[in-house]
Amino acid sequence: MSETQRTVKANDDPIIINNKKAKSTSEWKLFFLKFKRHKLGVIGCFIMLVFILMAIFADFIAPFEPNKIDPAAFEQPPSKEHLLGTDSLGRDVLSRIIHASRVSLTVGVAAVIMYLGIGIVLGAIAGYFRGFIDTLIMRFADALISFPVLPLVIVAVAIAGNSIWNIILVIGLVMWPEVARIVRGQILSLREQEFVEAARSLGEKPLSIIFTQLIPNVLAPVIVAGTFGIANAILLEAGLSFLGLGVQPPDASWGNMLMDAQSITVLTNMPWLWFYPSLCIILAVISINFIGDGLRDAMDPRQK
Repeated sequence: MSETQRTVKANDDPIIINNKKAKSTSEWKLFFLKFKRHKLGVIGCFIMLVFILMAIFADFIAPFEPNKIDPAAFEQPPSKEHLLGTDSLGRDVLSRIIHASRVSLTVGVAAVIMYLGIGIVLGAIAGYFRGFIDTLIMRFADALISFPVLPLVIVAVAIAGNSIWNIILVIGLVMWPEVARIVRGQILSLREQEFVEAARSLGEKPLSIIFTQLIPNVLAPVIVAGTFGIANAILLEAGLSFLGLGVQPPDASWGNMLMDAQSITVLTNMPWLWFYPSLCIILAVISINFIGDGLRDAMDPRQK
């Protein structure tokens, strides 16, 4: 063998490795390029980044303590000292909105993580084992779906108590059926694929196949569903707080800030008390929906 041939042979392995790295890198580049083309999704990411930074650094960027009562500043309109005005107790509206972002994002993210976990596991078990287990899980899911979500959550929170952790728990236990149905449908089509048959022939146990082979292959639609779920959870928390069943005063949430602005006098003469919390809810929900649309398009293999 000539020296040139030996050199080529010695360099074969690095070339293969580099090709694999290049393929993985190109897939991620393709994903980001496709997401970048979705302009509304990119805008949604920037807006949500602002809310996330607000929630993380609320103690540092809020100009006042959110629950501090100032008798000399009752119901003041926006000014240089209080950029978004004050409420009926003299509390700074901007500071309360900044701290309230923690509540909304915590509820949205924690509740979605909880019900994604429940939905993925139950949906995967139902789709893989089928038969009686599938029937039992999916009929229970259908029973939950048949109830309107908001009245069901209101009843559950009224029974369990209206702390933020109870709200997260209730939302997580009520909203998992949609995810379970998505995962079950994907698993039903994947369980007969060659890679699953190969895992069975090698003696892998069913639970190992579910968690190592099947679930990683159904995460794309689940991530999209979870993104939209964050928006729904934020709306549910705002609705519960508006009804007095969510975060309790003096702690601030966007929903209970709206609860304090129900009178005709406030609606007509003090719009800063309801406009800015409403704007935050609208921006957060719309931004998350834009991100979900962008992720769905970027993960769709049919999109070119």
